[in-house]
Amino acid sequence: MSKISKAAKTVRKADVGNVIRAIVRAGQAAPGPPLGPVLGQRGIPIGQFCKDFNEKTKDIKEGIPLPIKVFVKPDRTYDLKINQPTVSYFLKAAAGIERGAGKTGHEVAGMVTVKHVYEIARVKAQDESFALQNMSLENVVRCIIGSARSLGIRVVNDLSAEEYQRFLQEREEKRRSDEAAAAEELTSGKKK
Repeated sequence: MSKISKAAKTVRKADVGNVIRAIVRAGQAAPGPPLGPVLGQRGIPIGQFCKDFNEKTKDIKEGIPLPIKVFVKPDRTYDLKINQPTVSYFLKAAAGIERGAGKTGHEVAGMVTVKHVYEIARVKAQDESFALQNMSLENVVRCIIGSARSLGIRVVNDLSAEEYQRFLQEREEKRRSDEAAAAEELTSGKKK
């Protein structure tokens, strides 16, 4: 290994230790866990960080999960980089659901159209993670479709509002019947 590659490897190791990655909800940074202890270990003033973060995200709807990177400098100052909201947030918002499927592959939590996926891909293609990899829009769309599958969200070509409303009603009825069956099984198990 040459001296240059050893030096580059050392620099990379030093940089990784000085970067804190987290997902924080817009306008809701608080000094408590999980953010507070991580920042405190690095000597960053937690109150000041929360104030800075909440100030920078005041124009964004409160509660949206934002991936952040905090670059810690040796003099205990920091640079804050706020990225676009997560893909899962966009997908759940487009599908109109709170949570993904409990059993991925066995149940469908929601549906989105290809148009929704394309719009999400256009926003996320500008994000640093996709831009650094120099991914085409087509590959970004494929990544988002994979994320949708892992959340239990079905991607369809076309979807009318009435059809989706019927799907959500059927899903809610199935969820209620499954809960009732589980509760009945639990009570019958106690009687034995």
